[in-house]
Amino acid sequence: MPDLDVSTLHGSLTDRALNSMNFLNEISHRYPDAISLAAGRPTEEFFDLDDVPRYLARFATHLRDQGLSEPAVQRTILQYGRTKGIVHDLVARHLAVDENIHVDPEAIVVTAGCQEAMLLTLRAFRADDTDVLLATAPTYVGITGAARLVDLPVLPVPDGDLDELLSAIKTARAEGRRPRAFYVMPDFANPSGLSMDLDTRRRLLEIAAQEDLVLLEDNPYGLFPADGADRLPTLKSLDTDRRVIYLGSFAKTGLPGARVGYVVADQTTADGILADELAKLKSMVTVNTSPIAQAVIGGKLLANDFSLDAANHRERAIYSANLRTITDHLAAHHGELSWTTPTGGFFVVLTVPFPVDDELLARSAQDYGVLWTPMAHFYNTPVNALRLSCSSVNAAQLQTALDRLTAFLTDQLSAATHS
Repeated sequence: MPDLDVSTLHGSLTDRALNSMNFLNEISHRYPDAISLAAGRPTEEFFDLDDVPRYLARFATHLRDQGLSEPAVQRTILQYGRTKGIVHDLVARHLAVDENIHVDPEAIVVTAGCQEAMLLTLRAFRADDTDVLLATAPTYVGITGAARLVDLPVLPVPDGDLDELLSAIKTARAEGRRPRAFYVMPDFANPSGLSMDLDTRRRLLEIAAQEDLVLLEDNPYGLFPADGADRLPTLKSLDTDRRVIYLGSFAKTGLPGARVGYVVADQTTADGILADELAKLKSMVTVNTSPIAQAVIGGKLLANDFSLDAANHRERAIYSANLRTITDHLAAHHGELSWTTPTGGFFVVLTVPFPVDDELLARSAQDYGVLWTPMAHFYNTPVNALRLSCSSVNAAQLQTALDRLTAFLTDQLSAATHS
C-alpha cells in the first residue's frame, strides 16, 4: 500500500493546536538532561503507589456501607460501569464542600480526563457550519484542539476583555454566525496565570444572560492560590441562571495518572438535562470512564471528607513558594523585562524583545539545559513571550533552572542588542 496522503485525512491532523499538544508533551523526552519549566504537571513529591490500593479499598468499603453485596461491589469496580460514572455523587459532595457549587449528581458526567469533557461539550454544541466558539486569547491548546476535532471555529477574545467579547458576539452575528459558548478559565489561567476579579465575573454572567450565551468554565488551578491570596467564587457558584457549564479535573488535585475529569451540565432540555445528552455522546466515545480509576479518586475524596482543598495543602505550599521564587528571580536579574505576577496557580509569562519559537526552545534545552513554553502555542500568531511553569520542579531544581534561564536570556538579549 502506498503512503497515506495526510492531506486527504481530517484537517485536524495538520492543525497547529494538535501539533502543539504533542510537542508540549514530548519535548522533555527529547532533552532529558534539561530541567523543565515547561510542564504544567503537578508535583510528584508526594506520589505514593500505596495510596492507590488504599483509596481503592476505601471506596469499596463505601459501597459496602451503602448496602451493596460483595458481588455487587466487585461488579461496580471491575465491570463496565454506567456511562455517567460511579462517583458522580461523591463529586457533587466535593463541589459543595470546596466550591460552594450545589448540583444534582445526575447533572455530572464523569469523563476520561477533562479533555473528554471538553470534546463532548463542543460536539453537542456544534450543530452546523454557522456555529462558533469564543475563547479567551491566549487560551489552553486543549480547547482549541478539541474544537478543531469537531470542526468548530474558535474566535479569540483578547485577554478575555468583556468589551471585546461583546464586540466579537456582535460581529459574529452580523456575519451570520452563531456564538454558542465562551470558554474561560477565571482562576490562574493557563497560560497567562491571571485571574478574573469578582466584578468581572459578575459582569460576565450578566453578559451571558443578556446575549443568551453559555459559559464554559474550566477550573483546574482554582485550589492553588498563593500565600495570602483569597479564593474567589467560581462562575458556577455565582450562576443563578444555569448559564455555566463547569469543566473539572482531578489531574492536578487528585491523581493525574487516574485520568478522571467531569462536566457539570445542569442546563435543562425538553427531555431532561444536558448531562443526559452528553452521556449519549460519551457512550459512543469511551463507553464509560474506567471504574477502577474512578474508585481511586472516589476513595481519595472519601478519605479527605470531600475536600481536595485541604488534601492539597502541601502541594499548595510548594507552588506558592516556587511562584514567588520565579518572580523574585526575574525582579533581581531581569528588571528590564516584563512578566505577569499571578496570585496563584502554576504559570508566569515573561515578555522578551526577541522572537520566541520552537527552534529557540530547542536551543535553550540543548545549549543551556532549561525548557520553557513558547507563548505562540497559545495564540494564532507569533508572540515574543514564554511561559514558565513552577509546578513540576523542587526548590533546588527551580533555582538551577532559573540560573540557566538567566544565562540563556542574557545571551539572547545581547544578541538582540547587537543585531
